[in-house]
Amino acid sequence: MNHDQARALVQEAAQRVVPDADFVGLAPDANLRDELEMDSIDFLEFVEALSELSGRELTEHDYPALVTWDNCAELLMSPSP
Repeated sequence: MNHDQARALVQEAAQRVVPDADFVGLAPDANLRDELEMDSIDFLEFVEALSELSGRELTEHDYPALVTWDNCAELLMSPSP
């Protein structure tokens, strides 16, 4: 998976939780929770959707890497432990 594909998965996962999420003009290093106004439950749903779409198990250990669009993409592109 390349960076653009990973970012597309992040966007799709976010839009499952926040259907009107607008990624146009969103900085790659913007905090997704803040920008998309996700509360804790929304964030957990986002993690579940991202895990499902990517086929990668995401745990609490991964949460710090799921803050920005680019960080999420980098995590998805990295080898699974």
